[in-house]
Amino acid sequence: MILTVTLNASIDRRFVVKKFAGGKSNRVKTCVCTPGGKGLNVTRCVKTMGEDVLATGFLGGHTGKLLEELLQEDQVKTDFYYLKKESRCCINIFDETDGSQTEFLEPGFNVTEDELQGFLGKYEKLVDKADVVVMSGSLPTGICGDSYQRLIQIAKKAGKKVILDTSGNALKLGIEAMPDMIKPNIDEICMLTGNYDIDESALAAAAEKIHRQGVGVVVISLGEKGSLIVSNEGTFRAEVPAIEPVNTVGCGDAMIAGYAIGMKRRLGIEEAIRLGSAISVSAALQETTGVFMEKDMRRVLPQIKVFRLQKS
Repeated sequence: MILTVTLNASIDRRFVVKKFAGGKSNRVKTCVCTPGGKGLNVTRCVKTMGEDVLATGFLGGHTGKLLEELLQEDQVKTDFYYLKKESRCCINIFDETDGSQTEFLEPGFNVTEDELQGFLGKYEKLVDKADVVVMSGSLPTGICGDSYQRLIQIAKKAGKKVILDTSGNALKLGIEAMPDMIKPNIDEICMLTGNYDIDESALAAAAEKIHRQGVGVVVISLGEKGSLIVSNEGTFRAEVPAIEPVNTVGCGDAMIAGYAIGMKRRLGIEEAIRLGSAISVSAALQETTGVFMEKDMRRVLPQIKVFRLQKS
């Protein structure tokens, strides 16, 4: 089983407008509501691939109940820790005229240390049943920045594979627990290393430095240009086919889903790179965040090019 952890879940509302005008009334053409949070995007993509997946984390209030109902409508298994607070809502505005996207992200509820301890009791039991644990997204306010580090330590102690996808101090501290994979973007890799040279060779060197600190796989997303990957099997460059994207939000989460499935199936790194890249590209073809069509993935998969840059 793949266990996904979303500590700051939300209801995501995507508004499509003909031309977004700041400071004025905007008439919405369509609105789509989905369970949001990076971990839940991963969950839906894993489910599409037919893998056993369970979503956990914090939920609260009427918004939390709606979020769980939407997941269950998609036949996603859930086991959340409920708080007597209201889960957040986030808004994405898509401008049809220029393809731009504007996001409004609520901070979410405050979580106390006692509430975190309550969740940890549930989490430890769920980890025992999992093969791979994926932790994604921001931390709720109130809990310490080392919370992911603690979750990673629990999973590693239980002998599970762990993927961490977060940012800032939570990522920096999480790396100290040596997750099996991280997926920083260019800004995050620069923050981690203090080197703001974004030349690809410099990025690869930065990823190799983090890999030597004990992180099994470091994947640097390059957007439409693909990704750079450093692992025990060497350093790789993935190139993806050019497409006309419909919605790029959540494509990184779709990529994480592919790598999680790769770990679960014990695929080699090149197979995992192709799978993660193909799912990510396919997700960009859908209006709804965090979903893809398997037929698109199978069409794209042979078009993913993986080059070995350096042996381990």
